Amino acid sequence: MTGEETRTTTSTTERTPAAAAPRDPGGAPTRAWATRLVVVGIVLSALNLRPAITSLGALLEEVRDGLGMSGSVAGLLTSVPPLCFAVFGVMAPRLARRFGPAAVVCAGMAAITTGLLIRPYAGGTAGFLAASALALMGIAVSNVLMPVIVKRWFPDRVGSMTGLYSMALAAGTSVAAAATVPLTDALGGSWQSGLTVWAGLAAAAVLPWLPLVRERGGASTTATGTAAQSTGTAARAAERAEERHGPGERTQPPALRITRSRTAWALAVFFGLQATAAYITMGWMAQIFRDAGVPAGTAGLLLAVTMVMGVPLAFVIPRLATRLPNQGPIVLALGVCGLAGYAGLYFAPAGGAWAWALLLGVSNCAFPLALTMVGMRARTGAGVAQLSAFAQSTGYLISIPGPLLVGVLYQSSGGWGLPIGLMAALMVPQMVVGVLAGRNRTVEEEAAA
Repeated sequence: MTGEETRTTTSTTERTPAAAAPRDPGGAPTRAWATRLVVVGIVLSALNLRPAITSLGALLEEVRDGLGMSGSVAGLLTSVPPLCFAVFGVMAPRLARRFGPAAVVCAGMAAITTGLLIRPYAGGTAGFLAASALALMGIAVSNVLMPVIVKRWFPDRVGSMTGLYSMALAAGTSVAAAATVPLTDALGGSWQSGLTVWAGLAAAAVLPWLPLVRERGGASTTATGTAAQSTGTAARAAERAEERHGPGERTQPPALRITRSRTAWALAVFFGLQATAAYITMGWMAQIFRDAGVPAGTAGLLLAVTMVMGVPLAFVIPRLATRLPNQGPIVLALGVCGLAGYAGLYFAPAGGAWAWALLLGVSNCAFPLALTMVGMRARTGAGVAQLSAFAQSTGYLISIPGPLLVGVLYQSSGGWGLPIGLMAALMVPQMVVGVLAGRNRTVEEEAAA
């Protein structure tokens, strides 16, 4: 969908009489109300895409003691998020074609709620892992569909809407990291209560999507159809057909074409390496500070500082990225900050803790940059859905060994020198593939060539 089409659709909506009912005769929300609901839904959903992980990171030592986990098993636990994102994320486009993106995201938020309610009381490590997987399944499908929803609803505002979504994601991540320990203390000191409380936020995120569930094709289909009827051009009607039938149907063999795109592979590897760094940080950074002598509450705050850096930068970086023909310089700047932060953790983890937290927070903003590049490296909503599923699923598969390997190295060496060295070493290929992914080209062009 082009920006001109969106302006046409918006103009049509604005000419609707003010007295019109907020719903059409079929019961679906009108365009204006649906757009507002989508914005609210995007923000609330993004707030819930990381608390399940960072709340656990803040209480990892208590959970390990309560469930009798070794360092290696705890490493396995911190590898569950990328594993679930890889396995379940690839299903998201197919589910969205069948049920509609809004319905899938709504179900995802419900799965997060249920998983967070169950996991502290599931009994034993196996039950804890299974309930965590349920919550992470909801996060996985929502992860993939958020860029799709942004592209289809706001095709002429991909940068700003991705920034809003990324800001909300960073806010939810940092608040969970900072507030979990104080909330646990306020609720009597039980780690079960400290983890369960985040289910309430997830339940609130279900509500905005409920009125949109009946639109099986999602608002993107409605908006695209309206624009195509307004213009009457064959090219835009073809795009509507492509988005209606989704990636993999009618127009192209998507899996084959995506895997032939060097940009798609570069973006997938970049996504995987930044995810590796992010989940190692979320799962282990608080423990690194605690082992260096930092109190538990302060360690949680340091993790929160790392995460909260994404709030302003997640808005600035996508907007800056969409104004540059090549995003390579941003990739390099973020990578240098990451290398400096890891060097600080190695040489003086407690002495410069706040500085290292800030630097790693800047480095972690490779995530909103990756999401922005997903929207920029494909021309159509269907192309973005296909690229998003490929890059995220492949990327999360790549990221699975990282947190687990950190746990194994920590257990075997008895310190953090080797794990931190691994983190720094992985930053170098991340910068290389990020520069390749940032080149000004699209997967459609490469597939056609």
